[in-house]
Amino acid sequence: MFRLSALHDRRSMMKAAGGLAGLVALDALFPGWAAIGSAGAATGAGVLSGDHIRLDIGHGHFGLGGRQVHAITANGTVPGPLLRLKEGQHVRLTVANALDEDTSIHWHGLLVPFQYDGVPGISFPGIAPGQAFDYHFPVRQAGTYWYHSHSGMQEGMGLYGPIIIDPAGPDPVAFDREHVILLSDWSSLHPHALLRRLKQQGGYFNRQKQTLAGLLAGRDQTLGERIQWGGMRMDPTDISDVTGATYRYLVNGHDSAGNWTGLFEPGERVRLRIINGSAMTNFNVRLPGLAMTVVQADGQDVEPVETDEFQIAVAETYDVIVRPEEARAYSFIAEAIDRSGLCRATLAPRLGMAGPMVPLRERPLLGMRDMGMGAHVAQGHGAAHGGHAPSADASHGGMKMRDKALAPPGVKMGPGVATLSPAPADRVGDRPTGLEQAGHRVLTYADLRALVPVPGRRAPERELEVHLTANMERYMWSFDGVKLSENPEPLAFRHGERARVTLINDTMMPHPIHLHGHFFELVNGAGERQPRKHSVNVLPGGRLSFDFTADAPGDWAFHCHMLLHMHAGMFRVVTVRHDGHGHGEAPA
Repeated sequence: MFRLSALHDRRSMMKAAGGLAGLVALDALFPGWAAIGSAGAATGAGVLSGDHIRLDIGHGHFGLGGRQVHAITANGTVPGPLLRLKEGQHVRLTVANALDEDTSIHWHGLLVPFQYDGVPGISFPGIAPGQAFDYHFPVRQAGTYWYHSHSGMQEGMGLYGPIIIDPAGPDPVAFDREHVILLSDWSSLHPHALLRRLKQQGGYFNRQKQTLAGLLAGRDQTLGERIQWGGMRMDPTDISDVTGATYRYLVNGHDSAGNWTGLFEPGERVRLRIINGSAMTNFNVRLPGLAMTVVQADGQDVEPVETDEFQIAVAETYDVIVRPEEARAYSFIAEAIDRSGLCRATLAPRLGMAGPMVPLRERPLLGMRDMGMGAHVAQGHGAAHGGHAPSADASHGGMKMRDKALAPPGVKMGPGVATLSPAPADRVGDRPTGLEQAGHRVLTYADLRALVPVPGRRAPERELEVHLTANMERYMWSFDGVKLSENPEPLAFRHGERARVTLINDTMMPHPIHLHGHFFELVNGAGERQPRKHSVNVLPGGRLSFDFTADAPGDWAFHCHMLLHMHAGMFRVVTVRHDGHGHGEAPA
């Protein structure tokens, strides 16, 4: 799994890691909060709190499956330390750079002044080698969040960690014990090597394509469907760019063999703070035999809703309560969306126990609804689990519409826009990709309701559309057909303006879209209890709207949180002008 496929990849990693003092030893790799058998997330080694916290960014070796490869660490560990803060405190976070390249830390989901948001080239210059930078800001919220680098692709090399912020008053969620569950993906290939291979061949890591043997056995699509999809140059198995062919999936830095274990006493209410800190993987999460009660999404309290499984997109967080009654081991399963791999962790009353392994479920197929044919197919169609996709009618053009006369206003047509959704559907109530036909309860965005009404909610003053665009074969990603490198104009808002943004996914892949510096209210039919989020997963061929108040002056990143999509160009700047200040100028 970790064998490098090219000698120059191995040499480049060894050159980066070689000769560096203080490389972490394997037995010191994991912070205390992520250790097997941790009693909980509240205290202990690897947990940093107080009004002044220091993170030292450096090189290290990450060991997994008997191999060690180069990693970028925070305070010598992967994942990094858990930061435990308190709502209402004022914190100073010193980040020191011992790398031979620039670095940065972004406090994902935290409401901070824009100059401390940590995005090089937008909110600050970055942290040069041998230098340190002080982030200081008031802590304005409570909940579960995380931090990661926003420089190069260091996030994909281990530079991430969790944040817990305790509320200033009583916690509305009752629990006896808590565990942080930080999900991630790991490849021995450098993220730039992953990107290079995808540029050479868009489906490079897809080892689950349809086969002649499958056709003869009556599996997947019929011959006619395959011919029609091939004519549109579409692949119904193209669900994840980077797959288990190279990724190992991790819980708190441990793979299934490592068996991360969180302890409980039977009858306890156990709070699991689940963070998807992966670079490229959406996960389906379940605990067979245990129902989960979702109590928080993206750090914001929601009305409790019970489910058996949910999909967590890259950058999202969900807090759930489970109540194991029996003194036995329960499996925590995080399965990649394309089912090319999974990670099993364990909840148990004592160390040495392991939850049962589960087999990978049959990989899903995309369908017409994922092609933006929502007006032509019934609700719920799409990537039916193990079933046939509805026939594609080439007369509709599928998503293959590139005539400039048909292009939506504001979308720049060109080689980077290979497809447009003819009839994108509101998919907020749809089960996410691959879980449409699951025979148990599956969380959808329509199930989420804010615990308390959103304060200051009012009708939007204006509306705008943003199209998520791509040429998936050439691995080109953009907003409205324009990459960040092409210097698009920022999306500009007046300070205090109330706006509705509609995201239209013109691709056949889900995209987790993250807005820095703000929470927005997901338009899901909940009225005054629309849930507040900072990241949202837009399903293939779908449309999704959110309302937000531009209440944070400055320049903010707005991007897909799939690391390689962001790096390839699906990124835009949102600027909020304050009292006449111009683009990029900080308020006095």
